[in-house]
Amino acid sequence: MSSVFTKIVQGEIPAYKIAEDDKHLAFLDVQPLVKGHTLVIPKREVDLIFDLESEEFKNLWAFAQKVAKQIQAAISCERVGIAVIGLEVPHAHIHLVPLNSMQDLNFGNERLKLSEAEFKEVQERIISDN
Repeated sequence: MSSVFTKIVQGEIPAYKIAEDDKHLAFLDVQPLVKGHTLVIPKREVDLIFDLESEEFKNLWAFAQKVAKQIQAAISCERVGIAVIGLEVPHAHIHLVPLNSMQDLNFGNERLKLSEAEFKEVQERIISDN
């Protein structure tokens, strides 16, 4: 059974895409910790990030680095934090979270509920600064 992220890759579920190449996709988290919270995934469905082949692993992190720089340029923040949790969706993914405090990367925090217009505004801001 395909993961929700594979369904996004295949276009079965819409997403607020930030960046994409032939092997990777970055899109806004629909339950963000803060505005600009982005998920970076390999398009190939692999459950555990450490099960990626070495080249795939390196390439995923290089892609995430580019996306993090886009986020840093577009979202007012001190830095972009990184988390790899992998418990909610069985598809390897990296969380990129704009940070202004340590609390911004606390997954126990209540998630934001953004409108479609707010998601699109954040998406356009990140994409336009690319």
